[in-house]
Amino acid sequence: MQPDERDAGYLWDMLDAPRSVVEFTEGIRYEEYLKDRMRQFAAERAIGIIGEAAGRVSKALQDAHPEIPWRKIVAQRNILVHDYGDLRQDRIWRVAVQHIPDLIVQLKPLVRPEPSSDE
Repeated sequence: MQPDERDAGYLWDMLDAPRSVVEFTEGIRYEEYLKDRMRQFAAERAIGIIGEAAGRVSKALQDAHPEIPWRKIVAQRNILVHDYGDLRQDRIWRVAVQHIPDLIVQLKPLVRPEPSSDE
């Protein structure tokens, strides 16, 4: 199933934000991450964007791609937004370094390539 324009935008957000999470966490250890509040907030914000966009993707597209854990992604966003007092950085780190790279691989085939600058 090819995404319509609306879904295509949300899928783009879902791919762009995880790339940022990888950038924020690449090349550092967990202990370094824990000492860097700016990096933590940046990762949390990007994960929240992923969840918000996932929740807006049409049910038809979600149903067509059950390999993507839509509900878990949206649930993570809800925890970030509504239960932030109970947020555990070890879980955010695990999402960032274990689950986000897999999500990028799953989303790439669904996202239309950006037009080249020559076009």
